Amino acid sequence: MNKVANIAKNTSYLTLALVIQKVISFSYFIILARFLGLESLGQYYTAISFTTIFSIFIDFGFANVLTREVAKNQEKASDWLRNVLGIKLILSVATIVVALAVAYFAYDSKLLLLIAVSCLSMFFDSFTTTFFSVVRGFHNLKFESLASIIFQVIVLVLGYALLKAGWPLVFLLLAIVIASLFNFLYSATIVKKYLHLKIKPQLNIEKIKLIFNISWPFALYQIFQRLFTYLDTLLLGFIAGYGQVGLYQIAFKIIFALQFLPMAFNASLYPAMSAYWQSNREQLRVTFERAINYLLIISLPIIFGVFALADKIVPLFKAGPEAIWPLRISILALLFIFLNFPVGALLNACDRQKRNTANMAAVTFISLGLNLFFIPNFQALGASITVLISNFLMLVLGLFAMRGLIVYRPAKNARTLVSAFISALLMALIIFFAKQYLQVFIAVLMGGLVYFGALLILGGIRKADISSIITSFRRS
Repeated sequence: MNKVANIAKNTSYLTLALVIQKVISFSYFIILARFLGLESLGQYYTAISFTTIFSIFIDFGFANVLTREVAKNQEKASDWLRNVLGIKLILSVATIVVALAVAYFAYDSKLLLLIAVSCLSMFFDSFTTTFFSVVRGFHNLKFESLASIIFQVIVLVLGYALLKAGWPLVFLLLAIVIASLFNFLYSATIVKKYLHLKIKPQLNIEKIKLIFNISWPFALYQIFQRLFTYLDTLLLGFIAGYGQVGLYQIAFKIIFALQFLPMAFNASLYPAMSAYWQSNREQLRVTFERAINYLLIISLPIIFGVFALADKIVPLFKAGPEAIWPLRISILALLFIFLNFPVGALLNACDRQKRNTANMAAVTFISLGLNLFFIPNFQALGASITVLISNFLMLVLGLFAMRGLIVYRPAKNARTLVSAFISALLMALIIFFAKQYLQVFIAVLMGGLVYFGALLILGGIRKADISSIITSFRRS
């Protein structure tokens, strides 16, 4: 199967899996919000955010290195994998010790316990990421797609049972640990039994030097990315209290859940772009432009729809009207978040990861300054404003950084942008007025039909594009 068809197939697999996974995850978040209340919800996600930031010191950019290098030469996959596993065993122990030491001085005993349990998930998830990074290098996302669903089902079933039984908050994090352990064992089995690779760790000094030499720009990027993504949650907790963290998590979780689409594209695009950079620059350009078009078509109706329905969405979480505008401001950032995925994938695949890292570092420091200004004055709304400004700046810097890599034709994407924007605006107007007289589901259905109808009329999407997407699910 050629690479174009493989991208479509893999994107279809992972998109379908992530749709299911995110629906389950979002449903579980609603359950958590309704059972726990904003204060406990804020503590729960503070612990997760804290360990998520520290997890990068275990991976240190190795996932990107494995996917890229295995995609280039699959015969050397086992050698790359075994040395990465050897390094990560050492880094994982050191990272957990440092994380717990920092938490001991920063938080009270209750949150320290939550963080300690969350560290177990961090450990298992890090190795799972390593195994699936190798599988991605073989252009296969079926197993990872299935694992993402099973993980969330385990969390939902165990978590809901524990909530109904009234067990303490720490046991909800243990549910995540159990799900992470399953994914760890499953991914290791796939690598060993399906790919027939050795998973016994080793430490080859020359290979380790090479790995670190390649990985450090990716690692720096991911360090800044984690800080950029999760530091606002930690700052909200320190400055405004856990109640504001819980309030902000409503907007954050919705945006995070919606990122499954660019994530699915990125999982397929990155190894393909790495290969095209070596052999077919014209196909690299076409692939990038198509990815931008698809993400424009997908993101704009979501943004307009959530903005119009914010007053109906917030009550689902038992939150008051103070949560409406943080959600509306945050959802505007979704356009820039979506488009940053293919831009970042292009830079990393084409050996400009250092420039990508510099961009993320600059935006992270700007985001920190904006948060320190906006959060004391506007609390959760201030964090949402920072998200919007920061992601816009990241996209602008990324577009400048990719100059010279491909002969990019903005007009190809501008036509789609205008068509999708007009169609999404019409959709939002339909939803805004219809929701006052009809059930929300019917209003959304009417708006969706208007969007796709207008998009077809305006030429933003062709029948051939729809047929291609449908066909990709049928390919073996």
